[in-house]
Amino acid sequence: MVYDKENETRIETNIFPDLGRKEAQEKVEELTKKIAELKDKITGETDPAVVEQLNQNIEQLQKQLNAYSKNEHLVNANKITNRKSRMRYIAKVREDYSRYSTYQVVRTNSRGLFTESDLLKDGDDIFYMKPVSNVFDTNKYTTLVAMLIFGLMVVIFINLAKRGKDLYIRPIAGLEEIDTAVGRATEMGRPIMYMMGYGSLGDVATIASMGILSLVAKKAAEYDIKLIVPVYNYIVMPVVQEIVRDAHYSVGRPDSYDKNSVFFLTDVQFAYVAGVNGIMIRERAATNFYMGYFAAEALLMTETGNGIGAYQIAGTDAITQIPFFITTCDYTLIGEELYAASSYLNREPMQLGTLKAQDYYKFLIFAFVIAGAVLSTFQLTGLSELFPLK
Repeated sequence: MVYDKENETRIETNIFPDLGRKEAQEKVEELTKKIAELKDKITGETDPAVVEQLNQNIEQLQKQLNAYSKNEHLVNANKITNRKSRMRYIAKVREDYSRYSTYQVVRTNSRGLFTESDLLKDGDDIFYMKPVSNVFDTNKYTTLVAMLIFGLMVVIFINLAKRGKDLYIRPIAGLEEIDTAVGRATEMGRPIMYMMGYGSLGDVATIASMGILSLVAKKAAEYDIKLIVPVYNYIVMPVVQEIVRDAHYSVGRPDSYDKNSVFFLTDVQFAYVAGVNGIMIRERAATNFYMGYFAAEALLMTETGNGIGAYQIAGTDAITQIPFFITTCDYTLIGEELYAASSYLNREPMQLGTLKAQDYYKFLIFAFVIAGAVLSTFQLTGLSELFPLK
């Protein structure tokens, strides 16, 4: 139940009221009897060492007797007759005392040598510490303020977008050329291939790629061009099928939708590459889109596309594959340009406002970085100390 520090005794009790009072009474009677027996032994003992040992035993038993007969928490618990009330009280006392801990400081010279005191030999008092609960981490108030500022900026820009404010977004060449890429496939009478990489629905790049796929599918439906989407992840496949189907219905061409054009290929990385390359060569794709998360398979697919003379547009947030895309594709969306694609293409107020808020917030962060660097140069660290260490 609780540790009695004064009497150096761990007190145990029963959760049932009757049994708890009975066990406490029996414990007191047992300790009283043992103490009386030891005192009787001392009376007839002449050996000083034995007498000293018996006195130590009596002292220890007396502490236990005091704990079980006078401890405030045990006395209060035994006064409670209702079982549930007793259990709640015992749990409250026990949980509070279980949070107490002791700490020992070890001194070192930073070269591998250290010294530590032996508490039992040194005779120092042992202090028990309990952590204090904090509703808020006071070291992160700056983070809270930054979050509120960003949230306010998002709300402001979303409202501006809803009111029809023309929010400027820098032209992204790869997205501007989607019409050209689809038009080229139309003129050549050859299909378009759209690869989403091997990301899952939990990857941001895959979600961003779906927004671009929706626009490409609409353009392909308008021009009645075959769109082939080999999918790496079978969980992504039904979502992609629905996106392509809705794109055909939204432009009034439901008859041109072929559900077999969006299919699960394989979830083995290089087997997926082999399958995509085979389809690319057999169908003689005029345009290839690579939008999503890619790894070692990226260059293998884009080189095959180059070999058949396909017009290629890529986008990924995998920094290790961006150089290969830039080298082998006509246009490449780099990093956050892929994330911004849906806002750029759809001009939907919610997405557009969030995108603009992010841009302005980055300027604010950049300003704080410059100001902090300049002030720190002159040993003025007040601004830097406002921010949490991590």
